Amino acid sequence: MSVDGDNQASKTKSLQMNIYTSLKKFFGFSHFKGLQEEVIKSVLDGNHTFAIMPTGGGKSLCYQLPALMKEGTAIVISPLIALMKNQVDAIRGISDNDGIAHVLNSSLNKSEIEQVMSDISTGVTKLLYVAPESLIKEEYVSFLRKQKISFVAIDEAHCISEWGHDFRPEYRNLRNIIEQIDHVAVIGLTATATEKVQEDILKTLRIPDAKTFKASFNRPNLFYEVRPKTKEVEKDIIRFVKQRLGKSGIIYCLSRKKVEEIAQVLQVNGIKAVPYHAGLDAKTRAKHQDMFLMEDSDVVVATIAFGMGIDKPDVRYVIHHDIPKSLESYYQETGRAGRDDGEGYCLAFYAYKDIEKLEKFMSSKPIAEQEIGHALLQEVVGYAETSISRRKYLLHYFGEEFDEVNGIGADMDDNTRNPKAKHEAKDDVVKLLSVILNTKEQYKPKDLVNTMIGKENAMLNSHKTHLQPFFGCGKEKSDTYWMALLRQILVVNFIFKEIEQYGVIKLTNKGKAFIANPKSFMMTEDHVYDSEDDSSIITNTKSIGASTDQRLVLMLKDLRKKVAVRQGVPPFAVFQDPSLDDMALKYPITMEELSKVHGVGEGKARKYGKDFLKLIEKYVHENDIIRPDDLIVKSTGVNSGLKLFIIQNTDRKLPLEDIAKSKGLEMFQLIKEMEVIVYSGTKLNINYAIEDLVDEEQQEEIHEYFMEAETDKIQEALDEFDGDYDEEELRLMRIKFISEVAN
Repeated sequence: MSVDGDNQASKTKSLQMNIYTSLKKFFGFSHFKGLQEEVIKSVLDGNHTFAIMPTGGGKSLCYQLPALMKEGTAIVISPLIALMKNQVDAIRGISDNDGIAHVLNSSLNKSEIEQVMSDISTGVTKLLYVAPESLIKEEYVSFLRKQKISFVAIDEAHCISEWGHDFRPEYRNLRNIIEQIDHVAVIGLTATATEKVQEDILKTLRIPDAKTFKASFNRPNLFYEVRPKTKEVEKDIIRFVKQRLGKSGIIYCLSRKKVEEIAQVLQVNGIKAVPYHAGLDAKTRAKHQDMFLMEDSDVVVATIAFGMGIDKPDVRYVIHHDIPKSLESYYQETGRAGRDDGEGYCLAFYAYKDIEKLEKFMSSKPIAEQEIGHALLQEVVGYAETSISRRKYLLHYFGEEFDEVNGIGADMDDNTRNPKAKHEAKDDVVKLLSVILNTKEQYKPKDLVNTMIGKENAMLNSHKTHLQPFFGCGKEKSDTYWMALLRQILVVNFIFKEIEQYGVIKLTNKGKAFIANPKSFMMTEDHVYDSEDDSSIITNTKSIGASTDQRLVLMLKDLRKKVAVRQGVPPFAVFQDPSLDDMALKYPITMEELSKVHGVGEGKARKYGKDFLKLIEKYVHENDIIRPDDLIVKSTGVNSGLKLFIIQNTDRKLPLEDIAKSKGLEMFQLIKEMEVIVYSGTKLNINYAIEDLVDEEQQEEIHEYFMEAETDKIQEALDEFDGDYDEEELRLMRIKFISEVAN
């Protein structure tokens, strides 16, 4: 070995001996976490290195410590300004000289750029954070080419791959730019990468020989739950957050508009929440981020623009109001909970119509991009709808096997806590695997399922599959059944998805062996999340396991009948059925609580509520009922403002058409709003409008009908009058009737 070689080996040995001393000196830690030590030693050795470590695994230390220990400046490439600022502040905190770490991006003025260059030239700067867009500038490349560069770290390396969940085209050319600066070691780091993405990163960075370190993706302290997304999703979220007051949480939404709406509704319900999205100016974003970090705000409601690289270890829950576009995004975003190994609750709300919406957004993109996006979305659907261990499903996606019985964190999801009944499906597995084989392993899941149930389409017909004897061999079962079984045999590795062909299903040797020698296979059917049922009004408490107390509903109906007789009005004019159902969910025992019940309001609560409250309080006491936590969801003022506008303008006797037009409403929408007002106990005087539609005699006829009717349903009134009046006339007369008789 040459003298230079001896010196280098001696220097490396010295660096590695000092690794713990440096860790203590710079960061105050005595021990490394997970794979940190091995990764850092690889970087200190000057190797190309690739680290796949889950969020919370301490990736940043893997380049920060070597940068502080090695000679020269380390370039850290990151797409995230928030992360850069955060880390620069942290590194400056361990040094007397602020020049130890710098950001080089478009936010700097000329004198600030000169200061950065000066500190690098004099050897003061150990870490230089740059965005890929800044690195391509010739002036920066030319300057950095003359400097001593220790290594280049690429954070969020999944951005390189078009198969990653956050592909950035500017990342694809990074290797060429790095080689223009210096031929130094490259370190790629990511928190989420499937095997396909890992392969793509190494290939694009041209570091196939990189030392690769892959930590387990299992975060045993995180609890995973998926709930159906209903019309009452905001109430669900408020209830969830109020049960965790004082704890930090993140709520993710896909649109800026929804972020603003959710943040506002949380604020008016007494929760300290701030919005965060790219549409806010930089100053506001920084302020809201700091409020969250400094705990002046408990909740940040955000698009995915927030959170990447934000080092807040005690986030206790992450809620997805909208299901993400990929499992990588979901994993990374949920990974921001419980980074201190403490409690972390991951709650996602799912409705298939959200997936359809995302697919629609993709329709304008190139076909190849649509195919990738669709394949990623179907993985999300599989995760949301599966009834097997969510942890097992998630880890399988990242190429990691998990023992759902004895693995660490095995019972930390809603499916394993509340398992569905299983049944023997050995014969169906053989049938499905045989069809995959007989169709020459050329179909994606949807076409395989169509083959099983005998549903023709262009793809199947082009291969003449519809003429084969096995076509429709599983038609006695539903398409959802076969899709569920397909997902479950995927997780146990009987089949795999050929990613290059956008998810075509292929058999594994294990799957072929099962056909030859079938054994028991216990299957659970997936959850079915139906589209919202418009007739279902009260849904917030049902979605977390509660259900209407039917015994109490019957007692309330009896009481309603007595009150109606006493008042001389039809029962529906006292309270509608959905209101009674809501009372049997919430058990209100005060006037204020009753006024918040669906369709009641303060006026109606005062007029009819006393007897109902008395009955409910007695029932609660006698049956030892534990009432739900008080949940008074205040509106953000939009609906109350419209309500006031309608009341004021009907009082002024403005034509209803003009009132509707001034608020951009159709007439049927205005009528619906007026119905809400009167059914909540507030009077509306619309006699002036009705007089233009029906004469006095006709009004009396309709009034008498409603007085004697058992129900206020409009269809029954239409049937009764057999075309004498149209729906609008009857709805307006019903508003007048309820306003005068019931309120």
